Amino acid sequence: MSDTSLYAAVGLLVGTMVGLTGVGGGSMMTPILVLLLGQSPAVAVGTDLLFAAATKLAATASFGFSRRVDWPIVGRLLLGSAPGSAIVVFGLWLTRRAPSATDAITSRSLAIILALAALGLLFQTPLERLGRRLTSQTLVRVERHKPLLTALTGLILGVAVTLTSVGAGALGVVMLAALYPLRLTSDRLVATDIAHALPITLIAGLGHVFLGHVNFNMLAALLLGSIPGVLVASRLTLRLPARITRTLIALMLGILSERMFFG
Repeated sequence: MSDTSLYAAVGLLVGTMVGLTGVGGGSMMTPILVLLLGQSPAVAVGTDLLFAAATKLAATASFGFSRRVDWPIVGRLLLGSAPGSAIVVFGLWLTRRAPSATDAITSRSLAIILALAALGLLFQTPLERLGRRLTSQTLVRVERHKPLLTALTGLILGVAVTLTSVGAGALGVVMLAALYPLRLTSDRLVATDIAHALPITLIAGLGHVFLGHVNFNMLAALLLGSIPGVLVASRLTLRLPARITRTLIALMLGILSERMFFG
């Protein structure tokens, strides 16, 4: 199989996972690029961010036309995630003359965030229950602080996504489920998370273009496979057994995290 065909096949797999669950973009793609395809962590992150932006553009269009995106929540998230992304890009620019150090930081950060994402997916249901309990017991107080909490969530996601390309889906879905257990149904949760991931991955990806961390030939091949996968799969969200899907993805992320630490 040629490199182009291999990249397209990988793109199809990851695009399908993004469309089905809102999870799987950076959490799958970046480790695959590093561990299986031999890319440096910095180039893997930069290329995956632009890949994710294009893939999520297709998914957002699909979800947006069906009116499943909660745009006010997306706006709150961006108040934190956009500045967080800019801060990380600036930090990477300061360390641009030490690529080995950048790769080491990126690799270790990726392993940690993959592990956190796996735990979050495994415990998403208990977190949702806790969110419902807090909301029902202290409705006025919780609602008053939700804009700030959502912006802080966005800040965490912006930093994580820009540094590792992971978090927009894997962590975002879990955090939104805990913050808005009553407001966001399963399909609206996925749609809203993907809609927020689009601008933040684009901002972060452009920052990595500026830093020279993008392989455009590989990016084109990945997109060739991913766009059809995400368009078809995003229409099937309501039919999936969410708990089984989350468990399988969490196990996969745990394995990838271990490989990033010790591989």
